[in-house]
Amino acid sequence: MAKRQNEFHSIKELMNDVIKENKLTKGMHQISVKDAWAKLMGNGIVSYTNNVELNGKTLVVKLKSSVLREELSYGKEKIIRMMNEELGEELISKIILS
Repeated sequence: MAKRQNEFHSIKELMNDVIKENKLTKGMHQISVKDAWAKLMGNGIVSYTNNVELNGKTLVVKLKSSVLREELSYGKEKIIRMMNEELGEELISKIILS
């Protein structure tokens, strides 16, 4: 842990420092991606989703329904754009629906 300083820091800054210091960024991105998927896609699509994970800059989504997979494949660019906006940074550049 860093030395104690007399300066005041926001909790957000302190949490970011802890995440960086302990190399937890990748895990936090995984959690953020799953939360963003659930928020943006809604309960209907989430109920047909088996798994959502981030591999590098590729979002891998495993779905239970081939019909839903086909429908979502038409809007991949829009999904990527919406997810990146929700996450606040360009984490995703490609999406794989399986």
